[in-house]
Amino acid sequence: MTDFKNNPMFKYLLVLTVSSTIGLHVWRTLFDNFAINVIDLNGSHIGLLQSVREIPGFLALLVVYVLLLVKEHRLSSISVLILGVGVAVTGLLPSYYGLICTTLLMSFGFHYFETTNQSLTLQYFDKMTAPIVFGKLRSLASAGNIVAGAMIFTLAPFLNYTQMYLLFGGLVIVAALWGLKQNPTRQETIPQRKTMVLKKKYWLYYVLTFIAGARRQIFIAFAVFLLVKKFEYSIQGVALLFLVNNVVNYFLSPLIGKAIVKFGERKVLSLEYTGLIIIFIAYGLVESKIIVALLYIVDHILFNFAIAIRTFFQKIADPEDIAPSMAVGFTINHIAAVVLPVLGGLMWMIDYRIVFFTGALLSFISLLFVQQITVQLQINAKEN
Repeated sequence: MTDFKNNPMFKYLLVLTVSSTIGLHVWRTLFDNFAINVIDLNGSHIGLLQSVREIPGFLALLVVYVLLLVKEHRLSSISVLILGVGVAVTGLLPSYYGLICTTLLMSFGFHYFETTNQSLTLQYFDKMTAPIVFGKLRSLASAGNIVAGAMIFTLAPFLNYTQMYLLFGGLVIVAALWGLKQNPTRQETIPQRKTMVLKKKYWLYYVLTFIAGARRQIFIAFAVFLLVKKFEYSIQGVALLFLVNNVVNYFLSPLIGKAIVKFGERKVLSLEYTGLIIIFIAYGLVESKIIVALLYIVDHILFNFAIAIRTFFQKIADPEDIAPSMAVGFTINHIAAVVLPVLGGLMWMIDYRIVFFTGALLSFISLLFVQQITVQLQINAKEN
């Protein structure tokens, strides 16, 4: 394992990861209360907005072609800049269509940064180090969210939505401008293909990524909406929950990375999906405001286990395939993500429990596929 903390790429990705995560965190913390209390949106509106938010993720494969014009690390900074602008102007357009526009802008920045972020991490850190780096970046991003959450909780009585969006969006923009002045690359890194890559031997990565995208949308689009709509959480209540959530993840995320190294991807992902089956069923059945908050915290912890899908891919991938495959993977991840929130919104109008029981079913299917990881690693070892 290398001393990753002294790697210029780690420091570069750290600043941008913390900044982008804070931007998304603030957007998500304010979103449901802003949408419900200011714009007066209902479940179907939320579902459509969440689908719109995932369109840039669906178009992440275009990163392959953008890289023909822009270096990958520079695209990371540009993406965070776009995210910051999207967050900053959200409160200036307090309407349904205004929220669609700012959501698209913010989302393009976030998804394109995440694509390059994952790619650069897998390229610049070896197979034993990459899980640790992913866990450390998530941990420090959670620390940033703790600070942002505390600021939201403190400032909410004094600032309106427009002012808070401008404040936090502006901070993200400053970090992105810093990134544009940096060059953390090294010459010996293996050149990446500048075309889309689809290979039969990556089939399990594609399947796990696809189903993870569907499960992720149920969590992102409807878990907080459940807290606000059914359990009447206020903006301070949501911010406090996110604060607790990030404190837990600050300590646990590095341990998740170490667990992947020690126990392997199959065991870690099996634990994730077994837990998710229980959690999604519980979402549909509980009536306690405290219990649903605990479910959300555990749900978010298990969400971090998904880095094992990417480290599994690193073990079977050809080195030159990493950047284009991350772009293709993001698109695959968002195929269901574009459609599911709309369908989920319609299901919510019938019975909100259907949405979460669907999540339990998807988690069970993932659990079955995860058992093939060992087989795929054995096949790859024989071929090499």
